[in-house]
Amino acid sequence: MRALVDIPDKDLKLLNGVVKKLAISRAEFVRRAIAQSLEPHRKAQKAAAFGLWSGRRVDGLAYQKKLRDEW
Repeated sequence: MRALVDIPDKDLKLLNGVVKKLAISRAEFVRRAIAQSLEPHRKAQKAAAFGLWSGRRVDGLAYQKKLRDEW
């Protein structure tokens, strides 16, 4: 995806210096910054899915066996 972003001049100057030191493009820097910013959200999504059965009073294996017995 391409995006048009307005960056203040002072930040752009600093950005140009940083990417020059890192020997990467500005686009690569932005991609890395976005990935780093999204990481906590990825972890939160994984944590929300982990342990979905923790609040149930049914044994997971017993439930699985019951479903398979229906086949």
